Amino acid sequence: MLELKDLHVYYGGIHALKGIDIKVNEGEIVTLVGANGSGKTTTLRTISGLETLKSGNILFKGKDLKKVTASEIVKMGISHVPEGRRVFADMSVYENLEIGAFTRKDKSEIEKDIQNIYSLFPILYERKNQSASTLSGGEQQMLAIGRALLSRPELLLLDEPSMGLAPLIVKDIFDIIVDINKKGTTILLVEQNANMALQCANRAYIIKNGKIELEGKASELLNHDEVKNAYLGG
Repeated sequence: MLELKDLHVYYGGIHALKGIDIKVNEGEIVTLVGANGSGKTTTLRTISGLETLKSGNILFKGKDLKKVTASEIVKMGISHVPEGRRVFADMSVYENLEIGAFTRKDKSEIEKDIQNIYSLFPILYERKNQSASTLSGGEQQMLAIGRALLSRPELLLLDEPSMGLAPLIVKDIFDIIVDINKKGTTILLVEQNANMALQCANRAYIIKNGKIELEGKASELLNHDEVKNAYLGG
């Protein structure tokens, strides 16, 4: 479904991504694990058209995204849940969800999808008329995921969904990620919580200083000595 070939991205004089190769097959959860500053977020932002590619190719269902705008990428079926949630704080939960469907015109179907999001996240239904600023961190993460799902993506990019959340909430979020995948959405997950990410993913890539260091089945990398020592506390 998604293939990154020899991706090179620069921030000014900084070479942020140094020849990244990643493949995501339809129906998978693939995770990209690495420390802060390793290039995880840059990879997702480049896929969704928010960063400029210096060289290389991003193929989504065989089409190169190099010259496609960010809004067109959403229309093609890729939705991005950014690091830090980025909900619209002064708008209601319902209004935030509506914005997720900005590429769509099918109003009755949008309303059905919003009701489906309320089924997935009942707390959002309870809070639907509250401003997003009143939600807890976990509730804001649920809202950010729900908003992304309103574009009916085939591929969901998730950037650090567990960041700043209590362990119990983290488990809930990962359970929801698995559920979303089972319902047919392919997922590329960027995550510092390597243990949770590797437990829920099919395959994984370990990124370090803008390069892929290791790749393989998530279950195998979970037991890999190098991964254990670097990301799983030995």
